[in-house]
Amino acid sequence: MNDQVILFDTTLRDGEQALSASLTVKEKLQIAFALERLGIDVIEAGFPVSSPGDFNSVKTIAENIKGSRICALARAVEKDIDAAAEALKVADEFRIHTFLSTSTIHVQDKLRRTFDDVLDMAMKSIKHARKYTDDVEFSCEDAGRTPIDNLCRIVESAISAGAKTINIPDTVGYTIPSEFGHIIEQLFNRVPNIDQAVISVHCHDDLGLSVANSIAAVQAGARQVEGTINGLGERAGNTALEEVAMILQTRGDFFSASTNINSKEISRTSKLVSQLCNMPIQSNKAIVGANAFSHSSGIHQDGMLKNKNTYEIMTPESIGLKNQGLNLTSRSGRAAVKSHMDTLGYKDGDYNLDVLYENFLKLADKKGQVFDYDLESLMYFSNLRDEDDFFKLNYLSVQSGSVMSTTSIKLQCGDEEKCEAAVGNGPVDALYQCIYRVTGYDITLDKFDLTAKGEGEDGLGQADIIANYKGRKYHGTGVSTDIVEAAGEALLHVINSLHRADEIEQIKQRKHTEA
Repeated sequence: MNDQVILFDTTLRDGEQALSASLTVKEKLQIAFALERLGIDVIEAGFPVSSPGDFNSVKTIAENIKGSRICALARAVEKDIDAAAEALKVADEFRIHTFLSTSTIHVQDKLRRTFDDVLDMAMKSIKHARKYTDDVEFSCEDAGRTPIDNLCRIVESAISAGAKTINIPDTVGYTIPSEFGHIIEQLFNRVPNIDQAVISVHCHDDLGLSVANSIAAVQAGARQVEGTINGLGERAGNTALEEVAMILQTRGDFFSASTNINSKEISRTSKLVSQLCNMPIQSNKAIVGANAFSHSSGIHQDGMLKNKNTYEIMTPESIGLKNQGLNLTSRSGRAAVKSHMDTLGYKDGDYNLDVLYENFLKLADKKGQVFDYDLESLMYFSNLRDEDDFFKLNYLSVQSGSVMSTTSIKLQCGDEEKCEAAVGNGPVDALYQCIYRVTGYDITLDKFDLTAKGEGEDGLGQADIIANYKGRKYHGTGVSTDIVEAAGEALLHVINSLHRADEIEQIKQRKHTEA
């Protein structure tokens, strides 16, 4: 029998907690659409009670995603569960995920309660959640360090209270595979009503064992694995779902289990999450790292030429990678660009062809030939921009010297174009001074990174910044063959987000005054 393993993605909840700056609603929705295409069964969209922004994100995702079940997190208290239900009610079907610590150290030192108190709280929270939906998941936080007698007891009680999924997290990444697998085995052997729920696992990577522990749990009978794309998450991160999916697919001869994942969507989903979350992927990362399908050794190359299976246990094409170069120039038309995007696996709704083509022509004029990685970078960059951006960089001139630099700009501010010039201790500093003066925003930069997005001296440069404004952090990104221009676009990305937020606040204040 080939059982299905449910993949539960928490990139937008647990993964986002590890980011330097929160994702916008639009960015979260982009990721949710990608997860839906990937074939993720359950998307944990956020923690609605935590902030109005998170509530709105969960609601927006629940309204738009139809192919995956949307889930929201709630502590074992009524107000959290009510907030989750309110945000999710726009969905046809949804899941409420509530949790409570069960390990002795958490119960005594964090909650300062007895285990009987925890048991009672868990039962009440599950029953309250069942008023809104019959799809309730309960998590035994820090299950990996929970005495097995207590764990069996609370799992049995949670199922009796109406939880359809029971999650067994290794919250601090403490266990080893044989140990964690044995915990799952004992639950199946000792909990009398275990057949009435799906057993799930949520493993962290503090000791680098999250994927191994998750696979050991699947072997022991768990049929839901929770994790994130690229392994994002608290501290060392979560189980990387793309690794779990490809393990079960590649070793189908060993496992009696499979997933609903469309593996050809893995590569671009990974890139999108990396781009929007400003979290680079290490080159030697399994499945999605830049070197995952590279072969440098002469012995390996010889084997690959004779038979690819000598050193490749899966193909680049199986995760959606296309190895052919794109011979696109400024003479190429929209049809050619669209054809190449189709070849790369992108659908019409994934990008705006007019915007992409406009940016493509600008880049082609600068560097002559455009390649696949260029086209993908332009697509991600374009998707971060809104057509209603208030501030747009129309003109940039830089004079740089060993002592000081001077920058002049023309900045479109709505219907008005404004000019400004400034001197700084470098071209980027001078540019930022210009932008600050024109826009009037007082922003503190916490982080500034420049990375190459391509090959050669005419490759694209990407600027990523983390900006602090009124105590909240924002991520901005910009892409250009000119790194100074890329830096300017990254700052404008942030400032346009601030401007939209200010406009919304002004509308709210007007409505409040009128009321």
